Amino acid sequence: MTQKPSSLLPLIEAFSFTAFVAWYIWQLQEASKYSWIVFPFWLIVSFALNKDTPQSLGWRADNFWSATKRASAVFLPCALAIAITGRFIGGAHHTFSHVLLPKRFFGYMTFCLLQQVGLNSLVTNRLLAALRNPLRVSLLVGALFALLHWPNPVLVPLTGVGGALMAWLFTKERNILPLTVWQTILGTLIWWAFPIAWHHSMRVGPGFYHFHPQ
Repeated sequence: MTQKPSSLLPLIEAFSFTAFVAWYIWQLQEASKYSWIVFPFWLIVSFALNKDTPQSLGWRADNFWSATKRASAVFLPCALAIAITGRFIGGAHHTFSHVLLPKRFFGYMTFCLLQQVGLNSLVTNRLLAALRNPLRVSLLVGALFALLHWPNPVLVPLTGVGGALMAWLFTKERNILPLTVWQTILGTLIWWAFPIAWHHSMRVGPGFYHFHPQ
């Protein structure tokens, strides 16, 4: 059976957006400092053309509590597992002090919010429109999210699992706010738990290779 054009277009957009993010990470951010403007333009145009609503995008408060409970049931055990791992591989020698500074912590949370908009409000939504299978979509989103964190040996596997779980939660309860909070918490824990020599201060793309510890 051939795929209907109405299903093919969102599939093309999901992969095209992911490909552009990869291009930006590996080349554009250094080659053209204003290339980031494409992201808000793409999102605004896409949301308008697809007639997305705050409810479909997960920008809502009416289901915040139920979405938070569902996300916490999934990610609290993940956070505990990362924390325990950190105790065994040297995380206890790191300090949280500078990452918990309000400016740094909320700056990172803003970055996570932007990731959730791209990952779930756009990519997961488009893949759902094309494939209509939440499990398959979640696994695919996890794989794409992991590839965007190449070649970081810590982040690639963890974002693969985390991206799949976040996409699955999004399909069950459309709300990116608790996902943003948990991504911020988990990312902070990962930075603490694993040696910087492994994750290069959470850098991806060329930045991973250019990292030099102080």
